[in-house]
Amino acid sequence: MRLAVLASGNGSNFEAIAQAVKAGDISAEIVLLFSDHRDAYVLERAKNNNIPAEAFELKEFENKKAYEAALLELLAEHQVDLIVLAGYMRIIGEGLLEAYPNRIVNIHPALLPNFPGLHGIKDAFEAKVTETGVTVHYIDSGVDTGPIIAQEAVAVDSEETLEQLEEKIHQVEHQLYPRVIAEIVKETSK
Repeated sequence: MRLAVLASGNGSNFEAIAQAVKAGDISAEIVLLFSDHRDAYVLERAKNNNIPAEAFELKEFENKKAYEAALLELLAEHQVDLIVLAGYMRIIGEGLLEAYPNRIVNIHPALLPNFPGLHGIKDAFEAKVTETGVTVHYIDSGVDTGPIIAQEAVAVDSEETLEQLEEKIHQVEHQLYPRVIAEIVKETSK
């Protein structure tokens, strides 16, 4: 199976996925890393892993539809079977959803449906919940509303800082996401 990873920033989840592919834990090939930021560190991670990488930004296009058309063309060029979002901070538009129905996976740093949106960890921390976690789900036209594939809870210690909670969440993400992707690849390859 041919994977494309879409990311906007640092790329620690991309790195975890790339390492799982390299170790043979995910029976797939990452054929493309795409970033919507030309200066994102994830591009360096792709280079270090010998994974083809491309970047362009929404502001370089007339509108979001033209941006997504260019992205769709790139995905088609690389014959992508499954799109994996790893810190991709854009809402997926109809064009991508129609071209890849139930083939776009996302990870969210909260137990959905609680704390959707950009700041899941911070929102959970500020709500003073005793438990939050990580959700892997398929993308639909809403914001973090697609069908849930897997979740893992993370206890919130009343003494910990936001930074400590973020670190705990990221550790769970780096374990859960590659495991779930491996299972999706296995199921869809049958």
